[in-house]
Amino acid sequence: MIDIIQNKTERALLIAVKTRMHIRELVYEHLNELEELAKTAGAITVQKIVQEKHQYDGAYYVGKGKAEEIALLIEDLEIDLLIFDDDLTPGQARNLENLLKRKVVDRSGLILDIFASHAKTKTARTQVELAQLQYLLPRLTRAWTHLSKQYGGIGTKGPGETQIETDRRMIRDRISFLKNKLKEIEDDRNIQTKQRKDIIKVTLVGYTNAGKSTLFNLLTGAEVLAEDKLFATLDSTTRNFALQKSINVLLSDTVGFIRKLPHHLVASFKSTLSEVREADVILHIIDVSHPFHEDHMAVVRQTLEELGCKDKRQILVFNKIDLISDSEQIQFLINKYPGSAIVSAERGINITRLKELIEEIIEDEYTTVDITLPLEKSYLVPRVHQFAEVLMEKYEEDGVQLQIKIKKELQQKLDILQ
Repeated sequence: MIDIIQNKTERALLIAVKTRMHIRELVYEHLNELEELAKTAGAITVQKIVQEKHQYDGAYYVGKGKAEEIALLIEDLEIDLLIFDDDLTPGQARNLENLLKRKVVDRSGLILDIFASHAKTKTARTQVELAQLQYLLPRLTRAWTHLSKQYGGIGTKGPGETQIETDRRMIRDRISFLKNKLKEIEDDRNIQTKQRKDIIKVTLVGYTNAGKSTLFNLLTGAEVLAEDKLFATLDSTTRNFALQKSINVLLSDTVGFIRKLPHHLVASFKSTLSEVREADVILHIIDVSHPFHEDHMAVVRQTLEELGCKDKRQILVFNKIDLISDSEQIQFLINKYPGSAIVSAERGINITRLKELIEEIIEDEYTTVDITLPLEKSYLVPRVHQFAEVLMEKYEEDGVQLQIKIKKELQQKLDILQ
Protein backbone atom coordinates (compact mmCIF):
# COMPACT_ATOMS: atom_id res chain seq x y z
CA MET A 1 0.00 0.00 0.00
CA ILE A 2 1.09 3.53 -0.75
CA ASP A 3 1.02 6.02 2.10
CA ILE A 4 0.09 9.60 1.20
CA ILE A 5 -0.03 11.04 4.70
CA GLN A 6 3.15 10.34 6.67
CA ASN A 7 3.43 9.71 10.40
CA LYS A 8 4.18 13.35 11.21
CA THR A 9 1.32 15.84 11.23
CA GLU A 10 1.40 17.55 7.86
CA ARG A 11 0.19 21.08 7.27
CA ALA A 12 -2.35 21.07 4.46
CA LEU A 13 -3.83 23.66 2.12
CA LEU A 14 -7.26 22.67 0.74
CA ILE A 15 -8.30 23.89 -2.70
CA ALA A 16 -11.60 23.76 -4.63
CA VAL A 17 -12.93 25.31 -7.82
CA LYS A 18 -16.42 26.78 -8.09
CA THR A 19 -17.65 26.81 -11.68
CA ARG A 20 -20.86 28.40 -12.91
CA MET A 21 -22.48 24.96 -12.58
CA HIS A 22 -21.89 24.79 -8.81
CA ILE A 23 -23.92 26.11 -5.88
CA ARG A 24 -21.66 28.19 -3.64
CA GLU A 25 -22.92 26.71 -0.35
CA LEU A 26 -22.35 23.17 -1.58
CA VAL A 27 -18.80 23.95 -2.70
CA TYR A 28 -17.95 25.16 0.81
CA GLU A 29 -19.74 22.17 2.34
CA HIS A 30 -17.64 19.84 0.17
CA LEU A 31 -14.52 21.69 1.28
CA ASN A 32 -15.51 21.32 4.94
CA GLU A 33 -15.95 17.61 4.35
CA LEU A 34 -12.52 17.53 2.72
CA GLU A 35 -11.13 19.08 5.90
CA GLU A 36 -12.69 16.23 7.91
CA LEU A 37 -11.12 13.73 5.52
CA ALA A 38 -7.73 15.41 5.93
CA LYS A 39 -8.13 15.30 9.72
CA THR A 40 -9.02 11.60 9.58
CA ALA A 41 -5.88 10.99 7.50
CA GLY A 42 -3.75 12.81 10.08
CA ALA A 43 -3.23 16.25 8.48
CA ILE A 44 -4.03 19.67 9.90
CA THR A 45 -5.78 22.15 7.62
CA VAL A 46 -4.03 25.53 7.65
CA GLN A 47 -6.17 27.30 5.07
CA LYS A 48 -8.91 26.66 2.47
CA ILE A 49 -9.10 28.31 -0.96
CA VAL A 50 -12.03 28.46 -3.40
CA GLN A 51 -11.20 29.63 -6.92
CA GLU A 52 -14.14 30.84 -9.03
CA LYS A 53 -13.83 30.01 -12.74
CA HIS A 54 -16.16 29.36 -15.67
CA GLN A 55 -14.65 25.88 -15.95
CA TYR A 56 -11.75 23.81 -14.65
CA ASP A 57 -8.35 24.63 -16.08
CA GLY A 58 -7.09 21.69 -18.14
CA ALA A 59 -3.44 22.19 -17.20
CA TYR A 60 -3.52 23.46 -13.59
CA TYR A 61 -7.11 22.86 -12.38
CA VAL A 62 -7.19 26.36 -10.81
CA GLY A 63 -5.42 28.16 -13.67
CA LYS A 64 -1.70 28.92 -13.92
CA GLY A 65 -2.01 32.41 -12.45
CA LYS A 66 -3.79 31.14 -9.35
CA ALA A 67 -1.33 28.25 -9.06
CA GLU A 68 1.55 30.76 -9.03
CA GLU A 69 -0.22 32.72 -6.25
CA ILE A 70 -0.56 29.48 -4.28
CA ALA A 71 3.17 28.82 -4.76
CA LEU A 72 3.95 32.05 -2.89
CA LEU A 73 1.32 31.35 -0.23
CA ILE A 74 2.60 27.90 0.67
CA GLU A 75 6.04 29.28 1.46
CA ASP A 76 4.57 31.81 3.91
CA LEU A 77 2.28 29.23 5.54
CA GLU A 78 4.88 26.44 5.58
CA ILE A 79 2.53 24.07 3.75
CA ASP A 80 3.62 20.43 3.31
CA LEU A 81 0.65 19.13 1.38
CA LEU A 82 -1.94 20.44 -1.10
CA ILE A 83 -5.30 18.62 -1.23
CA PHE A 84 -7.70 19.27 -4.12
CA ASP A 85 -11.42 18.60 -3.74
CA ASP A 86 -11.81 17.03 -7.19
CA ASP A 87 -9.92 14.33 -9.01
CA LEU A 88 -6.92 15.72 -10.89
CA THR A 89 -5.84 14.38 -14.26
CA PRO A 90 -2.31 12.93 -14.34
CA GLY A 91 -1.23 16.02 -16.30
CA GLN A 92 -2.75 18.46 -13.79
CA ALA A 93 -1.11 16.66 -10.85
CA ARG A 94 2.27 16.62 -12.61
CA ASN A 95 2.09 20.33 -13.55
CA LEU A 96 1.06 21.37 -10.05
CA GLU A 97 3.82 19.34 -8.37
CA ASN A 98 6.42 20.76 -10.75
CA LEU A 99 5.27 24.32 -10.05
CA LEU A 100 4.52 24.07 -6.32
CA LYS A 101 7.35 21.72 -5.29
CA ARG A 102 5.01 20.10 -2.78
CA LYS A 103 3.07 16.88 -2.51
CA VAL A 104 -0.25 17.13 -4.39
CA VAL A 105 -3.19 14.89 -3.48
CA ASP A 106 -6.72 14.85 -4.89
CA ARG A 107 -9.90 13.76 -3.15
CA SER A 108 -9.80 10.18 -4.41
CA GLY A 109 -6.16 9.77 -3.39
CA LEU A 110 -6.98 11.03 0.09
CA ILE A 111 -9.96 8.68 0.50
CA LEU A 112 -7.85 5.75 -0.67
CA ASP A 113 -5.17 6.65 1.89
CA ILE A 114 -7.76 6.69 4.68
CA PHE A 115 -9.14 3.36 3.58
CA ALA A 116 -5.63 1.92 3.55
CA SER A 117 -5.00 3.02 7.14
CA HIS A 118 -8.39 1.65 8.33
CA ALA A 119 -8.24 -1.70 6.50
CA LYS A 120 -7.83 -4.34 9.21
CA THR A 121 -8.90 -7.61 7.60
CA LYS A 122 -7.18 -9.42 4.77
CA THR A 123 -10.19 -8.81 2.52
CA ALA A 124 -10.25 -5.07 3.14
CA ARG A 125 -6.50 -4.74 2.64
CA THR A 126 -6.74 -6.61 -0.66
CA GLN A 127 -9.62 -4.41 -1.83
CA VAL A 128 -7.83 -1.19 -0.91
CA GLU A 129 -4.55 -2.23 -2.53
CA LEU A 130 -6.38 -3.09 -5.76
CA ALA A 131 -8.15 0.29 -5.79
CA GLN A 132 -4.90 2.13 -5.05
CA LEU A 133 -2.98 0.43 -7.84
CA GLN A 134 -5.77 1.05 -10.36
CA TYR A 135 -5.82 4.69 -9.30
CA LEU A 136 -2.03 5.07 -9.50
CA LEU A 137 -1.36 3.20 -12.76
CA PRO A 138 -2.24 6.10 -15.12
CA ARG A 139 -0.45 8.56 -12.81
CA LEU A 140 3.00 6.96 -12.97
CA THR A 141 5.96 9.22 -13.65
CA ARG A 142 9.67 8.49 -13.82
CA ALA A 143 9.87 9.41 -10.16
CA TRP A 144 7.97 6.19 -9.43
CA THR A 145 10.74 3.83 -8.32
CA HIS A 146 9.73 2.10 -5.09
CA LEU A 147 8.39 -1.01 -6.81
CA SER A 148 11.57 -1.54 -8.78
CA LYS A 149 13.61 -1.13 -5.59
CA GLN A 150 11.48 -3.77 -3.92
CA TYR A 151 11.35 -6.23 -6.79
CA GLY A 152 14.24 -5.15 -9.04
CA GLY A 153 17.01 -7.35 -10.39
CA ILE A 154 17.08 -10.42 -12.59
CA GLY A 155 13.78 -11.11 -14.35
CA THR A 156 12.19 -7.70 -13.85
CA LYS A 157 13.23 -6.07 -17.11
CA GLY A 158 12.58 -6.95 -20.72
CA PRO A 159 14.83 -6.14 -23.67
CA GLY A 160 15.00 -2.40 -24.22
CA GLU A 161 12.29 -1.81 -21.60
CA THR A 162 12.36 1.51 -19.76
CA GLN A 163 12.00 1.67 -15.98
CA ILE A 164 8.50 3.17 -16.17
CA GLU A 165 7.34 0.37 -18.51
CA THR A 166 8.74 -2.20 -16.08
CA ASP A 167 6.86 -0.59 -13.20
CA ARG A 168 3.62 -0.49 -15.19
CA ARG A 169 3.94 -4.15 -16.12
CA MET A 170 4.58 -5.10 -12.49
CA ILE A 171 1.54 -3.13 -11.32
CA ARG A 172 -0.69 -4.71 -13.98
CA ASP A 173 0.48 -8.16 -12.88
CA ARG A 174 -0.27 -7.27 -9.26
CA ILE A 175 -3.73 -5.93 -10.23
CA SER A 176 -4.49 -9.21 -12.02
CA PHE A 177 -3.37 -11.21 -8.97
CA LEU A 178 -5.52 -9.12 -6.59
CA LYS A 179 -8.59 -9.41 -8.83
CA ASN A 180 -8.26 -13.19 -8.80
CA LYS A 181 -7.84 -13.12 -5.02
CA LEU A 182 -11.04 -11.05 -4.61
CA LYS A 183 -12.87 -13.45 -6.95
CA GLU A 184 -11.94 -16.30 -4.60
CA ILE A 185 -13.13 -14.26 -1.60
CA GLU A 186 -16.44 -13.49 -3.34
CA ASP A 187 -16.96 -17.15 -4.24
CA ASP A 188 -16.39 -18.14 -0.59
CA ARG A 189 -18.81 -15.43 0.52
CA ASN A 190 -21.45 -16.69 -1.92
CA ILE A 191 -21.13 -20.19 -0.45
CA GLN A 192 -21.64 -18.78 3.05
CA THR A 193 -24.66 -16.82 1.82
CA LYS A 194 -26.28 -19.95 0.37
CA GLN A 195 -25.84 -21.67 3.71
CA ARG A 196 -27.90 -19.01 5.49
CA LYS A 197 -30.68 -18.41 2.96
CA ASP A 198 -33.27 -19.33 5.58
CA ILE A 199 -32.34 -16.26 7.64
CA ILE A 200 -33.70 -12.80 6.88
CA LYS A 201 -30.95 -10.31 6.08
CA VAL A 202 -31.14 -6.61 7.00
CA THR A 203 -28.31 -4.26 6.03
CA LEU A 204 -27.47 -0.76 7.27
CA VAL A 205 -26.30 1.76 4.68
CA GLY A 206 -25.80 5.49 4.84
CA TYR A 207 -23.50 8.42 4.35
CA THR A 208 -20.30 8.18 6.35
CA ASN A 209 -20.68 9.27 9.97
CA ALA A 210 -24.50 8.95 9.85
CA GLY A 211 -24.49 6.79 12.99
CA LYS A 212 -24.81 3.31 11.46
CA SER A 213 -22.36 1.65 13.85
CA THR A 214 -24.01 3.23 16.90
CA LEU A 215 -27.39 1.89 15.77
CA PHE A 216 -25.86 -1.51 14.96
CA ASN A 217 -24.37 -1.74 18.46
CA LEU A 218 -27.68 -0.74 20.04
CA LEU A 219 -29.69 -3.36 18.13
CA THR A 220 -27.24 -6.27 18.42
CA GLY A 221 -25.30 -5.58 21.63
CA ALA A 222 -22.09 -5.66 19.59
CA GLU A 223 -19.10 -3.41 20.19
CA VAL A 224 -18.29 -2.24 16.68
CA LEU A 225 -16.07 0.86 16.63
CA ALA A 226 -18.35 3.92 16.63
CA GLU A 227 -16.60 7.27 16.68
CA ASP A 228 -17.01 10.74 15.21
CA LYS A 229 -14.67 10.10 12.29
CA LEU A 230 -15.25 9.53 8.61
CA PHE A 231 -14.92 5.86 7.60
CA ALA A 232 -14.58 4.61 11.18
CA THR A 233 -16.19 1.40 9.86
CA LEU A 234 -14.52 -0.22 6.87
CA ASP A 235 -15.14 -3.96 7.09
CA SER A 236 -18.69 -5.28 7.05
CA THR A 237 -19.83 -6.74 10.37
CA THR A 238 -22.78 -9.14 10.75
CA ARG A 239 -24.57 -10.16 13.94
CA ASN A 240 -27.81 -11.90 14.92
CA PHE A 241 -30.63 -9.56 15.82
CA ALA A 242 -33.94 -10.67 17.40
CA LEU A 243 -37.14 -8.78 16.66
CA GLN A 244 -40.12 -8.71 19.03
CA LYS A 245 -42.07 -11.47 17.26
CA SER A 246 -39.22 -14.00 17.64
CA ILE A 247 -38.07 -13.29 14.09
CA ASN A 248 -34.35 -13.94 13.78
CA VAL A 249 -32.52 -11.50 11.54
CA LEU A 250 -28.92 -11.14 10.37
CA LEU A 251 -28.02 -7.46 10.66
CA SER A 252 -25.01 -6.13 8.74
CA ASP A 253 -23.13 -2.86 9.17
CA THR A 254 -21.29 -1.58 6.08
CA VAL A 255 -18.75 1.06 5.09
CA GLY A 256 -20.19 4.55 4.85
CA PHE A 257 -20.79 6.10 1.43
CA ILE A 258 -19.46 9.52 0.48
CA ARG A 259 -19.77 11.91 -2.44
CA LYS A 260 -17.13 11.64 -5.17
CA LEU A 261 -16.27 8.12 -3.99
CA PRO A 262 -13.52 6.80 -6.29
CA HIS A 263 -14.96 4.46 -8.92
CA HIS A 264 -12.14 1.96 -8.41
CA LEU A 265 -12.96 1.81 -4.72
CA VAL A 266 -16.65 1.03 -5.34
CA ALA A 267 -15.63 -1.67 -7.83
CA SER A 268 -13.00 -3.30 -5.61
CA PHE A 269 -15.31 -3.22 -2.55
CA LYS A 270 -18.15 -5.04 -4.32
CA SER A 271 -17.41 -8.23 -2.42
CA THR A 272 -17.80 -6.36 0.88
CA LEU A 273 -20.85 -4.50 -0.40
CA SER A 274 -22.41 -7.82 -1.45
CA GLU A 275 -24.05 -7.62 2.00
CA VAL A 276 -26.11 -4.79 0.52
CA ARG A 277 -26.96 -6.64 -2.69
CA GLU A 278 -28.07 -9.73 -0.75
CA ALA A 279 -30.19 -7.84 1.80
CA ASP A 280 -33.92 -8.49 2.15
CA VAL A 281 -34.35 -5.08 3.78
CA ILE A 282 -32.06 -2.03 3.60
CA LEU A 283 -32.03 0.49 6.45
CA HIS A 284 -30.87 3.82 5.01
CA ILE A 285 -29.48 5.76 7.98
CA ILE A 286 -29.47 9.57 7.66
CA ASP A 287 -27.90 12.13 10.00
CA VAL A 288 -30.91 14.43 10.10
CA SER A 289 -28.97 17.03 12.09
CA HIS A 290 -26.63 17.64 9.14
CA PRO A 291 -27.63 20.74 7.10
CA PHE A 292 -27.01 18.88 3.83
CA HIS A 293 -28.62 15.57 4.73
CA GLU A 294 -30.79 15.69 1.57
CA ASP A 295 -27.60 15.83 -0.49
CA HIS A 296 -26.23 12.89 1.50
CA MET A 297 -29.42 10.93 0.79
CA ALA A 298 -28.97 11.53 -2.95
CA VAL A 299 -25.38 10.22 -2.80
CA VAL A 300 -26.51 7.03 -1.06
CA ARG A 301 -29.36 6.51 -3.56
CA GLN A 302 -26.89 6.91 -6.44
CA THR A 303 -24.44 4.42 -4.89
CA LEU A 304 -27.25 1.90 -4.29
CA GLU A 305 -28.20 2.27 -7.93
CA GLU A 306 -24.59 1.54 -8.95
CA LEU A 307 -24.79 -1.63 -6.87
CA GLY A 308 -28.09 -2.64 -8.51
CA CYS A 309 -30.05 -2.24 -5.25
CA LYS A 310 -32.36 0.70 -5.96
CA ASP A 311 -35.50 -1.50 -6.05
CA LYS A 312 -34.88 -3.30 -2.76
CA ARG A 313 -37.25 -2.68 0.15
CA GLN A 314 -35.89 0.22 2.19
CA ILE A 315 -36.66 2.03 5.41
CA LEU A 316 -35.42 5.59 5.79
CA VAL A 317 -34.04 6.00 9.32
CA PHE A 318 -33.54 9.65 10.27
CA ASN A 319 -30.97 9.49 13.07
CA LYS A 320 -29.67 11.99 15.66
CA ILE A 321 -33.13 13.40 16.31
CA ASP A 322 -31.89 14.40 19.77
CA LEU A 323 -29.82 17.12 18.07
CA ILE A 324 -32.92 18.71 16.47
CA SER A 325 -34.70 21.35 18.54
CA ASP A 326 -37.19 22.43 15.85
CA SER A 327 -40.34 20.29 16.18
CA GLU A 328 -41.61 21.61 12.84
CA GLN A 329 -38.60 20.08 11.07
CA ILE A 330 -39.43 16.70 12.61
CA GLN A 331 -43.07 17.00 11.56
CA PHE A 332 -41.95 17.96 8.05
CA LEU A 333 -39.92 14.74 7.81
CA ILE A 334 -42.84 12.64 9.03
CA ASN A 335 -45.13 14.19 6.41
CA LYS A 336 -42.60 14.05 3.55
CA TYR A 337 -41.37 10.51 4.24
CA PRO A 338 -44.28 8.39 5.51
CA GLY A 339 -43.13 4.97 6.67
CA SER A 340 -39.78 6.30 7.86
CA ALA A 341 -38.33 6.07 11.38
CA ILE A 342 -37.22 9.14 13.33
CA VAL A 343 -34.71 7.92 15.93
CA SER A 344 -31.70 8.63 18.09
CA ALA A 345 -29.35 5.66 18.15
CA GLU A 346 -27.20 7.43 20.74
CA ARG A 347 -30.10 7.80 23.19
CA GLY A 348 -32.29 4.87 22.11
CA ILE A 349 -35.24 7.05 21.05
CA ASN A 350 -38.01 5.47 18.88
CA ILE A 351 -36.11 2.20 18.37
CA THR A 352 -39.31 0.21 19.02
CA ARG A 353 -40.94 2.01 16.09
CA LEU A 354 -37.99 1.06 13.85
CA LYS A 355 -38.30 -2.60 14.84
CA GLU A 356 -42.03 -2.50 14.06
CA LEU A 357 -41.33 -1.13 10.58
CA ILE A 358 -38.82 -3.93 9.92
CA GLU A 359 -41.37 -6.50 11.10
CA GLU A 360 -44.07 -5.02 8.85
CA ILE A 361 -41.86 -5.35 5.77
CA ILE A 362 -40.90 -8.91 6.68
CA GLU A 363 -44.53 -9.85 7.27
CA ASP A 364 -45.44 -8.30 3.93
CA GLU A 365 -42.62 -10.09 2.06
CA TYR A 366 -43.04 -13.50 3.74
CA THR A 367 -45.82 -15.99 4.32
CA THR A 368 -46.09 -18.90 6.77
CA VAL A 369 -46.97 -22.32 5.34
CA ASP A 370 -47.72 -25.68 7.04
CA ILE A 371 -46.52 -28.74 5.12
CA THR A 372 -46.58 -32.47 5.77
CA LEU A 373 -44.03 -34.55 3.86
CA PRO A 374 -44.49 -38.31 3.51
CA LEU A 375 -41.69 -40.18 5.24
CA GLU A 376 -40.38 -41.45 1.90
CA LYS A 377 -39.78 -37.81 0.95
CA SER A 378 -38.07 -36.79 4.19
CA TYR A 379 -34.83 -36.50 2.25
CA LEU A 380 -36.24 -33.20 0.91
CA VAL A 381 -36.17 -31.54 4.35
CA PRO A 382 -32.58 -30.20 3.89
CA ARG A 383 -33.71 -28.70 0.54
CA VAL A 384 -36.47 -26.80 2.35
CA HIS A 385 -33.89 -25.37 4.77
CA GLN A 386 -32.02 -23.91 1.78
CA PHE A 387 -34.79 -21.55 0.68
CA ALA A 388 -37.03 -21.06 3.73
CA GLU A 389 -36.90 -20.51 7.47
CA VAL A 390 -38.11 -23.68 9.18
CA LEU A 391 -40.07 -22.62 12.25
CA MET A 392 -41.13 -26.14 13.28
CA GLU A 393 -39.95 -29.59 12.23
CA LYS A 394 -41.71 -32.61 13.73
CA TYR A 395 -41.46 -36.29 12.72
CA GLU A 396 -44.73 -38.24 13.07
CA GLU A 397 -45.85 -41.69 11.94
CA ASP A 398 -47.60 -40.27 8.86
CA GLY A 399 -44.73 -37.99 7.82
CA VAL A 400 -42.68 -34.91 8.62
CA GLN A 401 -44.66 -31.86 9.72
CA LEU A 402 -43.03 -28.56 8.79
CA GLN A 403 -44.02 -24.98 9.48
CA ILE A 404 -41.96 -22.64 7.31
CA LYS A 405 -41.62 -18.94 6.70
CA ILE A 406 -40.88 -18.31 3.03
CA LYS A 407 -40.63 -15.32 0.73
CA LYS A 408 -43.84 -15.05 -1.27
CA GLU A 409 -41.82 -14.80 -4.46
CA LEU A 410 -40.20 -18.18 -3.70
CA GLN A 411 -43.40 -20.12 -3.04
CA GLN A 412 -43.09 -21.89 -6.39
CA LYS A 413 -40.09 -23.73 -4.91
CA LEU A 414 -42.57 -25.71 -2.83
CA ASP A 415 -43.43 -27.57 -6.03
CA ILE A 416 -40.43 -29.85 -5.37
CA LEU A 417 -42.34 -31.26 -2.41
CA GLN A 418 -45.28 -32.46 -4.56
